[in-house]
Parts: sequence; structure tokens; C-alpha cells
Amino acid sequence: MDSKALFERAQEVIPGGVNSPVRAFNAVGGTPIYVARGAGARMWTVEGQELIDFCGSWGPLILGHARPEVVEAVIRAASNGSSFGINTEAEVEFAELLCELIPSMDMVRLVSSGTEAVMTALRLARGFTSRRKIIKFDGCYHGHADYLLVSAGSGLLTGGMTSSAGVSPSAVAEVLVPPYNDLDAVRAIMAEEGDDVAAIIVEPVAGNMGLVPPAEGFLQGLRDVADECGALLIFDEVINGFRLGATTYGAQCGVTPDLTCLGKIIGGGMPIGAVGGREEVMKSLAPLGPVYQAGTLSGNPVAVAAGHMTLSLLRDENPYSAIEAKGRRISEEVTAAAKAKDVAMHCPHLGGMFTPFFTEGPVTDLASAKCCDTKAHAVFFHNMLDRGFYLPPSQFEVGFVSAAHTDDDITAFIAAAVESL
Repeated sequence: MDSKALFERAQEVIPGGVNSPVRAFNAVGGTPIYVARGAGARMWTVEGQELIDFCGSWGPLILGHARPEVVEAVIRAASNGSSFGINTEAEVEFAELLCELIPSMDMVRLVSSGTEAVMTALRLARGFTSRRKIIKFDGCYHGHADYLLVSAGSGLLTGGMTSSAGVSPSAVAEVLVPPYNDLDAVRAIMAEEGDDVAAIIVEPVAGNMGLVPPAEGFLQGLRDVADECGALLIFDEVINGFRLGATTYGAQCGVTPDLTCLGKIIGGGMPIGAVGGREEVMKSLAPLGPVYQAGTLSGNPVAVAAGHMTLSLLRDENPYSAIEAKGRRISEEVTAAAKAKDVAMHCPHLGGMFTPFFTEGPVTDLASAKCCDTKAHAVFFHNMLDRGFYLPPSQFEVGFVSAAHTDDDITAFIAAAVESL
């Protein structure tokens, strides 16, 4: 059974044939691929095509596919039972590890996805402050909760939407949306609404309109504004967490949020999420406080086992300098090749994160991201796919270098990118 036949079957029983919209390849055209297996930096389609993967399941697979130690940890955990809905020693140990590696995290609550982590964080912020309004940034994506699907990035941006049908206007009426990296806009909002703002939530490094790092002073400015107005600062590090070091980006840049949301890498490829932060705030969660949150699969032993092993390996092996060097090579050499060929494209990076933006100017926010030539990106995507390299099928997503990529993989990727421009 090939990908085309599988996609036709899927469309009969799954809306659009996919279980997450961007997988449908609508932004790049063509038939979506179906994967049979993965190992290290590679995966193989059902047709047997070998692909070097620079998507990494949208970020979790920083150690590569099927890392043996992670697989063994999953098998051991599953052999003892896949779910209990009861407390386990493993979840205590995992929570202790997270609090050890993240200085701002006094306590942590495990959940089942990044979306759920953000939902919990915002409910917690409203409950703790007794305020209603939230500031989020244009083009930042924080999961698919109703009140966060306003001016969102990720798949919504890929699909040409800034919101979603089925979202009540009342759900987003209390969400205020300035541009990312625009501290003056945040200050202006706070001057008018500050007494009723419960939280500012931000991707400290935006990754859902392509890779957009914070401007100098932006995150510290948000910390200062939140403190002045009595709001909480929430870092959504579902993508950033453990991406650039064995901790959060907040810890690395020296800006301390009140709450941090995690996902992706902390599950080692298994479904997981977490929200943690100041003890005073976290103790507002039930059963200690009045803010309710619950989940049958929260602290799932299989996901916890994968996550604990992944974070332990990242801490002990510290692959980050090698990953950064590979990301820098991609950025510098692909950008230089585009300039030499007079192609309007540049490829910024931060650590192993990168995005080939098909526009000349720097991308600093959603407005500048939307200046990209998405048709040129689609051609580039398929040229790379034909040459055996898998990138996210959207101009507005981030590519990832993993610890499993070799120097030869990077050399081959750059050569293919130069040919594909």
C-alpha cells in the first residue's frame, strides 16, 4: 500500500485524511507521505524511500527516532502496565528531575499535552490573580483551546486562517493581542487594561510563524511590565524547553517567568505536557486550592519513562554545542547560497532550530513572516523531499537538527538545499 492509496482510504474515515491539519500538505501541495519506521536521523516511507528527517515529529525527537535507551525505557514501563490512573514512584521522580533542571520550577503538574498545559496555566493565572484578561502575541500558537485561537500561528497560519470556526466571540473577548517583539504595544495595553490582566503568555522564542527570536530586552521588558501591573508572566516552552540546553530558555536567558509550560521534548516522543513554577501560584491547583485540573492519563507511566530517560541523556551527554554548530552551518551556508543565486531567502537559526524564510528582510513578527513567498517555499519543500530530506510542510514552522544528525547529514542537506533553490 503506497501513500496515495493510504491517503485515499484515510479520507473516507478521517476528516481531511489526517489527524492534524498541517500533515495534509495543503500548504505545499502534493500527496502527504506515510511513514513506516524511523531510526536515528532517518525515517522510511511505506514505499521504502529513505528520508533524513529535519522535522523530528515537530520537535520532540531531539535524540532522533527510536533512541535505544528511550525505547528500552518505554518497553520496561509498558510491561508493568500502560496506565493506572493512580500515583506512581516514576512520576514523583520525573517531577523531581524537572524541578532540579529548571530553577524557576518549585512545583510541577504533569498533563497529557502542551495544549492542556497552557489551558491549565491560564486558568491558574486567572484563579490566582482573580483577573480575567490575557495578553498573547500575534502569530504565537499555544494550542487549540478556544480562547487561544485568536491571531494564532502554526497550522492556522498555514491554512490562511487567524482563528477557527466554532469559537464563540465571548471566548476571545478577554484576549488582547499585540505584535510579537513590540514592547511598546504591551505597555500601551497595560496602561489601559493592566488592572484586569491576569497573565502575559508568550513563546520566548516564537516557533509557530517560523523561527522568530525575541528582540533584545523584549522578554525582560515583559517581566517588568507584568510585575508593575501584578500580572503573571507565562513562558510557553513547549517548543523551547530543553531545546537549547538541559533546561528552559527562560533559565538560559535569565528571565524568570511565574509559570512555564512544557511538552514535546520532555516526553521523548510520547504524549505529555507539564506546567510548573512558583510554589505560591502552583498551590492554587486542586486539591490544595480552588483551581481545578484533572486527567486520567496525567503522569502516564510510559510517557514519564520516555521523558525521564530523554532528559537524563540530554543532561549527561550535553549534545547542545554540536547541535548548535550544525544549525549554524545550515543557516550560514544556505543563506549564502541564496544570496549568490539572487534568491529572496534567508535561513536564521537558534541552536538547532532553523527556518528557510523565502523573503529578503528579517522576520521579527507575524507581519514580516507573512511577506514570505509561500509558493517558492512549496517548490523548495518538494525539491528537498525528492532529494531525500524531510522538512516541515509549511513556511511557518521550524526545522530541527537532532543529536542523531551527523556532519555528513548536514553537508548533504546543504548541498541539496543549494540545488533546490
